[in-house]
Amino acid sequence: MKEITSVRNPSVQRLRELQKPRARREAGLFIADSVKMVREALSLSLCRTLAVEAGRTEEYAEWIERAEASGCEVLLVTRSVMEALSEAKTPQGVLCTVAVLPEPQTLSGSRLVALDGVQDPGNVGTILRTADAAGFDGALMGAGCADLYGAKTLRSTMGSVFRVPVKRTDDLAGELMAMKRRGYAVVATELGGEDFYAHCPHERCVLVIGSEGRGVSEAVRAVATHHLALPMRGGAESLNAAVAAGIMMYEMART
Repeated sequence: MKEITSVRNPSVQRLRELQKPRARREAGLFIADSVKMVREALSLSLCRTLAVEAGRTEEYAEWIERAEASGCEVLLVTRSVMEALSEAKTPQGVLCTVAVLPEPQTLSGSRLVALDGVQDPGNVGTILRTADAAGFDGALMGAGCADLYGAKTLRSTMGSVFRVPVKRTDDLAGELMAMKRRGYAVVATELGGEDFYAHCPHERCVLVIGSEGRGVSEAVRAVATHHLALPMRGGAESLNAAVAAGIMMYEMART
């Protein structure tokens, strides 16, 4: 176990770089800075460096032992160093670096969700978490979406990033066209669409959630087999992207 007291320490500087998307891509690593995320990373043997706040070694003794046994680097750091490493408002005293998950070349399964320019990290993470809870088999992320491995996105997934296969693409319309040829229904969610409850498919389907400001892109809309909307029975014109996605995913999962 290596003790670190200065934010200027080279190991700290190296880890802080992972707060930047480019550094994450180059290193093939991201930071998990919540207890739940660290627990899951350790259980999956994905942890590469474990940082524990000084004074909390007894609390995380089992994790330290597991990390050391697996050859994972363990750092004992001061509170100020932990605050520099973590992007959380209130760090939980432990974080780790995690190997970026391998992306599948193709997605399969009965139900998938696609994100078309969903920009808010909280929405992206919550949609993945809900897809996990509803039993969806994977997710496509198109260009313009929030960074999958950004701190806010990861925190919102609550660990579901480890369980939901995600394929990122710069050609979402092309990916959806390929899935359409494989027999998938492609459901574009849009204002003015047909009643979702009356027309939604329940198997072999991809639910497309559009960006918060512009909705589903024209290229993706042209590929869709269904153009659906949740009925607005009150005065609101629309719902938050993650809320709408959650309602629709659970309905599509209902058999």
